[in-house]
Amino acid sequence: MMTLRQFEQAPESLPMQTSWYLSDLGEFLGRQALFTKQSPQKLKVLRDHALAESVVSSNRIEGVQVDQNRVATLVFGHPKPRNREEEELQGYRKALNFIHSKHNQLHVSEENILTLHKLTRGNIWDAGQFKDKPVDIIEIDPLGNRKVRFKSVSPEKTKSFLKESLDRWGRGLKERPIPLLILLAALNLDFLCIHPFRDGNGRVSRLLLLLTLYHLGYEVGHYISIERLIEENKERYYETLKISSHGWHDGKHDPWPYINYLLFILTQAYKEFEGRLGQIKEERGAKTGLVEAAVNSLATSFTLADIEKACPGVSRDMIQLVLARLQANKKIRCIRRGRSARWDRITQ
Repeated sequence: MMTLRQFEQAPESLPMQTSWYLSDLGEFLGRQALFTKQSPQKLKVLRDHALAESVVSSNRIEGVQVDQNRVATLVFGHPKPRNREEEELQGYRKALNFIHSKHNQLHVSEENILTLHKLTRGNIWDAGQFKDKPVDIIEIDPLGNRKVRFKSVSPEKTKSFLKESLDRWGRGLKERPIPLLILLAALNLDFLCIHPFRDGNGRVSRLLLLLTLYHLGYEVGHYISIERLIEENKERYYETLKISSHGWHDGKHDPWPYINYLLFILTQAYKEFEGRLGQIKEERGAKTGLVEAAVNSLATSFTLADIEKACPGVSRDMIQLVLARLQANKKIRCIRRGRSARWDRITQ
């Protein structure tokens, strides 16, 4: 039974953790307009940074990796992709641009979900098409044994289940039986359980999350990569999804672990958004501020590759320049030189 069916009426009470998250997010939403009126240049740097991180992280969660040195070119330029991985990365960038630029005009509809899938899958044969064969979620144990963890909705019922979930989302927006962020998380959980595509369900679910956040007025996904935060908390993502999908077909599942996970991710995004705007002091030094923020957020010991991963929209030359200045100011020390160069952050 769909999660959205459970929330046709307001629950008697909400888990305490859920209430805390909702309270925090309400405060963040109230301050959002103040922060989005900051310097346009600062916000542009954050948008570019989030775009690059989202493209890389959402694909990397699905095992799609590209040459780190090609990321900026693929995200902000228009080169011909060299391989399938680069094509998928460019496709996700197009899907993000589609949402960021047209979210006010985009309904949460079957047509737009198929469009998002087609954009992310490029020229593959079933891009923009629902699955035509059963797709089960397989779990592999440490010994290499495979077992079915979750049976998704059958191909024959996929369209009707998806239609019901989208209809319930639309009614929920009008009737508001529960806080809308819970409704949003419930829709995301149901989408992943329906699993409408042969491949690419995870990426489309994250795009759907971004679009529905826009519809509720939460714009943080434009400035902070929600996909990167999900990747950084990937183990918790899979664990809560596993728990909350158990018994979904019979309506006996517990949706709260996954709902709270998404609320946690959104809370972290807003904390980072406000923190980064506070750290970026000068407009001309915005990228410098992003590198410095990455250095401060990483483990005490880090490599150039760690910084590049955290700042995919910043060139290697710029990163090296900032590291050299931090070293001169005795903020970091180089403990290994050459190709495997490593730095330590100096704590006072």
